[in-house]
Amino acid sequence: MKLLLFPLLLAAVCAIDIAAAESETVLPSREFIEWCDIWISHANETKLPRVLLIGDSIARDYYPEVERRLAGKAFVARLATSRFIADPVLLKEIELVLDQAKFDVIHFNNGMHGWQHSDAEYRQAFPKFLETIRAHAPQARLVWAATTPLRDGKGVTGDTKAEYSDARVAARNAIAAEIVTAQKIPTNDLNAALRGHPEYHSDNVHFNKQGIKIQAAQVSAEVEKVLPR
Repeated sequence: MKLLLFPLLLAAVCAIDIAAAESETVLPSREFIEWCDIWISHANETKLPRVLLIGDSIARDYYPEVERRLAGKAFVARLATSRFIADPVLLKEIELVLDQAKFDVIHFNNGMHGWQHSDAEYRQAFPKFLETIRAHAPQARLVWAATTPLRDGKGVTGDTKAEYSDARVAARNAIAAEIVTAQKIPTNDLNAALRGHPEYHSDNVHFNKQGIKIQAAQVSAEVEKVLPR
């Protein structure tokens, strides 16, 4: 009986240690509300190339105009989400969308959330974010979009009270640009197109109809350059 008791005790101790380790895993700091908006049009059709826009509320806003501009040239889908790029849930969302349809072009950005995280955390997470896209859509042509500027140059998030600014946007854009350039991924510089134009904004972060049209025109043009013929 004593001989049997020792392995049972050892197994119990191992189980406790594993549970303790899992409980100590630090998840990314999240916002008060996290959301995800997936939209895949013409899901059963195959006659045109398929494009996916990955982003946040900025991408969600310009999506309808991009879809209109690319009508007859491509079917356009979107994955708009609030998740910071270090959040494993974001990677699961990407996997979910990419595993259910073949995309020929993926235009991606997710830099306007997670201000409670440092630039170092952004740099550390970006390669995994990019690897996930490549792993689940190895045939897709990629275009990275620079994060857009702010109207007032700076602000504070409502729930985490984290500060954000054009300086922080520029720092994140520089980190992402370094990585995508090294991998020869084209850049769509939406920041340059809108920087210095507060009249294009509807609030400190989002854009009015004029700003959205400018973004949509540039996104459509950059996507068209890499669309398979």
